[in-house]
Amino acid sequence: MAFDLPPALGFARDNFFVSPANALALATVDDWQGWPGGKLLLTGPNGAGKTHIAHIWATATGALIVQADDLATADLPALAQIGALVVEDAHHLAGNRTGEVALFHLHNMITPAGRLLLTAPSPARDWGLGLADLKSRVEAAQIARLGAPDDALLSAVLVKLFADRQVSVPPALIAWMVPRMERSIAAARALVAGLDAHALALGRPITRALAAAHLNSFDVD
Repeated sequence: MAFDLPPALGFARDNFFVSPANALALATVDDWQGWPGGKLLLTGPNGAGKTHIAHIWATATGALIVQADDLATADLPALAQIGALVVEDAHHLAGNRTGEVALFHLHNMITPAGRLLLTAPSPARDWGLGLADLKSRVEAAQIARLGAPDDALLSAVLVKLFADRQVSVPPALIAWMVPRMERSIAAARALVAGLDAHALALGRPITRALAAAHLNSFDVD
């Protein structure tokens, strides 16, 4: 009997594959003691590795990770006292006056020795922030950008995603899929999830024929 169990996610540094697409962003995050004003904005498309890098940094610094959507009801003085903080999906605050005010106050509460890491898919100028004082502060933060995935990164991500699901596939199959799939980490997640579900439903291992049929269902050659 096969069970479609949720994958076990691993955010340790050892599980992060460094490639030209993300090396500079990771190095910038690692240099957290040199962030201008103690702030950094980490940008990149969905699934590019922002959350993984944020967890790497949090492990190294003892930082707390909070979702931007939770800031409006958070104990801001308590968060500021932690000294190192990650606000994930900071762009979600745009248009939420209470959330924008909360992030503005958090900026002001963090001590000069503190550090604030924000994650978002794009620079702050594209979020549509309504609070001018917050907009100026976030736009002044240094930006670390995650680039589009290269072949090496996509290959490593596929291996990791399969491993998270405790599925083993031959390296040759990974090499075959990479040039035939959509060039994004989000597509890699969808591909692995779909193949895993398909294989479980059929009670078969993941083969090239199965992968080809799955890719063809999305009109991908």
